[in-house]
Amino acid sequence: MVDERAKASEQDMPGEPSDFGEQPASQEGQDRQRQILDAAFEEFASQGFRGATIKGIAKRAKLASQALIYWYFPTKEALFQAVLGRHLPIAQVISDPDALLERPPEEVLSLLARAYLAMADRPAALRLVRLFAPEALRRPEIADLLGGRVIGRVLAFIESYLAHQVELGRLRPHDVRASARAFVGMTLPQLGGKLFLPVLKVEDLSDDAYVESIVTIFLRGLHPEA
Repeated sequence: MVDERAKASEQDMPGEPSDFGEQPASQEGQDRQRQILDAAFEEFASQGFRGATIKGIAKRAKLASQALIYWYFPTKEALFQAVLGRHLPIAQVISDPDALLERPPEEVLSLLARAYLAMADRPAALRLVRLFAPEALRRPEIADLLGGRVIGRVLAFIESYLAHQVELGRLRPHDVRASARAFVGMTLPQLGGKLFLPVLKVEDLSDDAYVESIVTIFLRGLHPEA
């Protein structure tokens, strides 16, 4: 593998990828990474995480060597995380957390809630969620990839954001670990009704109306004067 990787041109060399994938510096490197991610999406979506292979992804991407994938993504898990980051709206929203920290809670929490609910409206994201939800229930390692990495990263951002808002005096002091989880939990009935459980769906309750309601309820309890 080392010899094959050494054959890659310097233009292909990316930086160390993050959990959700980091863009290489050169245009050629970015194009190659997109080629790999497109192929990985199709492989994961058709074979599941366990059944997907680096060899299969390389074949779909029409790469001369599967070693080129390892140049960008050190493991299959890292590649899967990058695919999720590319297709899940919530991962895209928190990709630049510093840009959100100073914005008011009404704005940021609404943005996060809409991103969660948008998973049900994007065909690619919906395809991944519906495929991996049953697999995650059966296999702890898949649950860890989805929950421990993706949801864990989202919760960590919400915790840090709420803590910063407390420091700014916009929210009253409280346990941000609990409030972050409570806020994410408030989105689940609407999301579940769109994804898996139609019985939870209220036909005349739009996502916008739902988000406005839960953000108002959530922030009312955390108002500094409460």
